[in-house]
Amino acid sequence: MNTKTALALDSADTRSGRTDPYQLVTETILKHLENGVVPWHRPWRRETGKPRNYETGRCYRGVNLLLLGMSGFASPFWLTYRQVQALGGTVRKGEHGSMVVNWGKFTPGSEDTDDQAKRQNQRSRYYLRRYVVFNTVQTEGIKFEPPEAPASLPESARIASAEQIVADMPNRPVIMEGRRDSAFYRHYTDTVHMPAFGSFESAESYHLTLFHELIHATGHQSRLNRKTLTESDGFGGKVYSQEELVAEIGAAYLGMEAGIVPDEHAQSAAYIQCWLEALREPDHRRWLVIAASQAAKATDFVLGTHTTVFEEAEA
Repeated sequence: MNTKTALALDSADTRSGRTDPYQLVTETILKHLENGVVPWHRPWRRETGKPRNYETGRCYRGVNLLLLGMSGFASPFWLTYRQVQALGGTVRKGEHGSMVVNWGKFTPGSEDTDDQAKRQNQRSRYYLRRYVVFNTVQTEGIKFEPPEAPASLPESARIASAEQIVADMPNRPVIMEGRRDSAFYRHYTDTVHMPAFGSFESAESYHLTLFHELIHATGHQSRLNRKTLTESDGFGGKVYSQEELVAEIGAAYLGMEAGIVPDEHAQSAAYIQCWLEALREPDHRRWLVIAASQAAKATDFVLGTHTTVFEEAEA
């Protein structure tokens, strides 16, 4: 990618009319699903850790974890083209950047009126911008500090970590085990129902299932008050499917935090085909971006690191 192309992509946004970040994100994920890979089941590489910006040290969030986690680079560090230049380096010739997205805020007509009351009544809108970033291994001329490899924990420690995540969840719903033969979250009683522990193939499978149901529980009115949970249209409905995607991605995030997600995921053709059909629908192009964002918030809540930010689902 040459300099002009990188900078042009770096400034692209939905208002240009030339690119649609929602569609580009969806198409990227669809390509992996078509190849039999479910990106949200291993959102980042365990051996490298979460993708993060080298200059700021901040980890990427939401759908950016999926987009960069699929890259396969040995380094978790990323930089924009301008950040590479500021550090005195260059992007190697022939290298192609990876897409990330971010939210911008726009208030229609706010610059066109001096009436303060009128400006306050105008509703701000959030729009999605896309940017291009490069992994540090794609650059030259910069000496990078090597990333610290995440600790490799034995199985017993990983299970203990998963158990601790559940135990420490703030405002945790009641968990009922062994009364039913299926796992589910019941909204009106705010209870999580799990089959008996011994009915699962492994402790990892048990905890990943429990994580899935706890992510659902974060949508309760007493927690994040997530519309895809509180306004569900029932099994198979559009809103129900959106909430399932939030729970799937959130459970994967928690699984990676505990270290209990295996490196490979053997998923049935029917499972993958189901998501392919759903995400290919023209009016579903926003699902992945919003679901990944909501899953990150839900994960933060379970981990006790929740902070109040604007609701991307309203964008």
